[in-house]
Amino acid sequence: MRFYLLVALVSAVVTFGLTWVIYKLSHRYRLYPKIRERDVHTRPTPRLGGIAMFLGVVVAIGVASQISWFRLVFAEPGKVWAILGAALIIVVIGVADDIWDLDWLTKLAGQILAAGLLAWQGVQILSLPIGDTRGIGSPAMSLIITILAVVLVMNAINFIDGLDGLVAGVALIANGVFFLYSYLLAQETSPTDYFNLASLITAVLIGACAGFLPLNFHPAKLFMGDAGALLVGLLMATSAIAVTGQVDPAQLGRSELLPAFIPILLPFAILIIPLLDFSLAVIRRLRAGKSPFSADRKHLHHRLLDMGHSHLQAVLIFYAWTAVISIGCLLFFVLDPYWPAFIVLGLGIAVCTVLTLSPLSRAKRREFAAQSADAGTLEARAKAGDDPLDAAADDIKESTP
Repeated sequence: MRFYLLVALVSAVVTFGLTWVIYKLSHRYRLYPKIRERDVHTRPTPRLGGIAMFLGVVVAIGVASQISWFRLVFAEPGKVWAILGAALIIVVIGVADDIWDLDWLTKLAGQILAAGLLAWQGVQILSLPIGDTRGIGSPAMSLIITILAVVLVMNAINFIDGLDGLVAGVALIANGVFFLYSYLLAQETSPTDYFNLASLITAVLIGACAGFLPLNFHPAKLFMGDAGALLVGLLMATSAIAVTGQVDPAQLGRSELLPAFIPILLPFAILIIPLLDFSLAVIRRLRAGKSPFSADRKHLHHRLLDMGHSHLQAVLIFYAWTAVISIGCLLFFVLDPYWPAFIVLGLGIAVCTVLTLSPLSRAKRREFAAQSADAGTLEARAKAGDDPLDAAADDIKESTP
């Protein structure tokens, strides 16, 4: 565990230091775009933080390659180079989009290229831990499913990148839970091999998000931009693929069926909010006859703001939902029997629902109070001998400028 903490710390320190450098350079050379109509922030803010995150990841993986305990991870250097190469492609595409605002087709082509590089070098979904026949078909089918999964996750993460600290915080929570899962899974299925690709990528990503968050939390001084959001999505997809399809249910040591599905359920659980936002956005835009990648101001975080939540409250609600769903799913793997996990998950969902909908109840209370006050005024004037219709007319006149 301490070596994972070491590489996470290296990633965090490097990312934090470079974040300050990029922040200063961006302001010195005015490397920030104009505010767009859909943006929530009100002042021009640099959005090249993804570069710092990428370099933090690269340095941390370089350090890990010099630690003998990770020798099995780097025994297949093609996979590691593919991950770094795919990350570089995504960051270049993201930076270009942040500066020149690329069209969606160019961005999608770059994402497919990056995902294809991963799949080509063996980072693929080869099988799923369901039933006796775990294969998912031909190599071509495995390649296609892997590319689609990676592109889906990258765009899902990118779609929620609209509030200060949102993606970095959500990724920090989700990957923290996923790291615990991958580490515990290694203990149960392969006690002699705690050091695996999924855990390493997750630890490095945790460090990058932790190092970037201080300058990105509300009010943000620097955004990660498309480069950072797509990078986070790419690495989250990579770590999930490295776990999913490599778990044999018979090796889990439990007779129950549910643990066998955790390798599938947990990646979806930690991505439930981004995937939901992505699905709603695609459906909404296709129904309007627009491209699914066209921008708008109707994402979930925009809706929370429109409901009456403050910027910080909306971000914390996303954090809460991510923590509840991901931790609740992890508890089904950790606990036996499952009833405590059901209780924790149910209570967490109930609390998050109340917090999410609280502005609606406050608005109803204010409306009721206003109606009661108006009714009380009319009643008082009626008791004083005024005609209620005349009193209402007088109120309208008084409120008209």
